[in-house]
Amino acid sequence: MKIAFLNDVAYEYAIGSPKAVGGTERDIWVLSRALAVAGWEVVVGVCGAIAIGQRRMIDGVEYVGINPGNPIVVWNRFLASERPDWLFWEGASHWWGILVELAKRHAARTVFHTAFDTDVSPRNALVRRSSWWPLYAWGLERSDRILVQHGGQFDLLSSRWKSKSEVLPKVCQLPPAMIPHSARSSYIAWVAMLRTPKRPDLLVEIARKAPHLKFVVCGGLTAHRSQGDTTARAAESLKQLPNVDYRGRVDPEEAAGVIENAALLLCTSDQEGFPNTFVQAWSHGTPVVTLRVDPDNIIKERRLGLVTGPVDATVERVQQLMFDTQERQAMAIRARQYIVDEHSAEVVVKKFDAATRHSIQ
Repeated sequence: MKIAFLNDVAYEYAIGSPKAVGGTERDIWVLSRALAVAGWEVVVGVCGAIAIGQRRMIDGVEYVGINPGNPIVVWNRFLASERPDWLFWEGASHWWGILVELAKRHAARTVFHTAFDTDVSPRNALVRRSSWWPLYAWGLERSDRILVQHGGQFDLLSSRWKSKSEVLPKVCQLPPAMIPHSARSSYIAWVAMLRTPKRPDLLVEIARKAPHLKFVVCGGLTAHRSQGDTTARAAESLKQLPNVDYRGRVDPEEAAGVIENAALLLCTSDQEGFPNTFVQAWSHGTPVVTLRVDPDNIIKERRLGLVTGPVDATVERVQQLMFDTQERQAMAIRARQYIVDEHSAEVVVKKFDAATRHSIQ
């Protein structure tokens, strides 16, 4: 079976570029590699970073340079030349309605994967061209399969789409070893782009109320999902706090190192999908402390960290956990087992295979 993706930044991740950023793009990179290892023929269309027509094989995935011209014309040519069995797309976009029809024209089946919780509610899903939501909804209606990140998203799907939908966890490779918490640096990591839904303002408030705790913050400014200059103000505040090491935008390798060595990973977001940083943290045995985001209550039920609620309660509980090395180590062991059970490549590819086979039937 052959599957096609269209994503430029996935290629940046594949070559280890410091320009690589974005959870959706990282998802595509990791999943495409896992499918290739499992025997799928995988091709990714890339605009700009590869010369038109050039092909480059990395980790079993073939990246193909396509024309950065009119997307409809370019994508139509790509599908005509590659002839995939499946076309994969992640994240809400008005383009999905058009892509589905192009795929059908070339006898390719389509699979859509959510990236954010609002993706399952078409009227509220689009950040750009929000009034074009009917085109995105049409794409979901015409998709052969819809894959969601957790059960909460499935519950919010329109009932007419549930029969062709399933939960697909993120792929995560378990590192061979874990740094014991007794040997870790005593800091709290916060890793994300400074977008409004990530609530960097709450991070500033927490850091101010816990001046004796150290925070390492990785995340650059972005206009995507951001309002006014609130995130810029948060960045300036972080730079001024003596207990915050604000590094701005960093490359993926540095961000992973910050998470791996941290005592805790802090999430202040109001909304997410299933954060990549969560599975990265758990794979390294780093517990997650989140104010509200807890997909399917995994953190509470599996005791992989803490769900803390308001800022004051967060400060109090973080302080307690920072001084309880044994509890953090116990959370770390449970977290790594959770990754093995739910997010290993073998587990996720098996679910993907089952979902696509079901569609063929």
